[in-house]
Amino acid sequence: MPTQELGLGLLWYVVFVASTTFHEAAHGFAALAFGDTTARDAGVATLDPLPHIQRSPFGMVVVPILSFIMSLPQGWMIGWASTPYDPYWASANRHRAGLMALAGPAANFVLILVAAALIHGGIWWGVFAQPEQVTWTRTTVAQGPGLATGAAIAVSILFSLNLILLVFNLLPVPPLDGSEVLSLFLSESAAQRYRDVMAQPAAQIIGLIVAWNLIGAILGPVHLAALNLLYPGSQYQ
Repeated sequence: MPTQELGLGLLWYVVFVASTTFHEAAHGFAALAFGDTTARDAGVATLDPLPHIQRSPFGMVVVPILSFIMSLPQGWMIGWASTPYDPYWASANRHRAGLMALAGPAANFVLILVAAALIHGGIWWGVFAQPEQVTWTRTTVAQGPGLATGAAIAVSILFSLNLILLVFNLLPVPPLDGSEVLSLFLSESAAQRYRDVMAQPAAQIIGLIVAWNLIGAILGPVHLAALNLLYPGSQYQ
């Protein structure tokens, strides 16, 4: 792998670890606020990334690296971690469990807003500019050389990666957050049957395979739509 792509991959990975840790910590803190101490007891209701990496080394290390390599030359990254919760608590508190599941994607949405604010702030200060052509690492560009170039790439990755994580985690298939959110719209008995199916290892493996095949087709249009919202009046295609 060329040095430039290696450096870009490292930057993607740093942002991935920080964003995924924030996502999982949001699950843990929400569960704790709603009365489930499982995540806290497991040590993952924390902004320290190490417990999350130790709990989910495949989703936090192997998959992100492989996804970046496989997506070159564009280069984007995906992966996951997991936050434990008490299934009996979830069954007895269906709406709280659904809100706990939404907390993770909500954390990614907050980081998207932070990135958007940094981009527009940088444009206002004359540091960044709107790019003519966009990629995952080119959501904004620097007005000049130097540190601003690295900052523009980092902020672009922060925006793009959290958009990827938001969309990926909201897919309504187990074991992703969207599957738990979907149960909010089911009757009590249907939600319990659905949760029982979701808990099966086979269902989770199939769900990840489906998500992996869907995400590539979904991300492009969603990315362009998000960029057109970021820059009102633009017509990126």
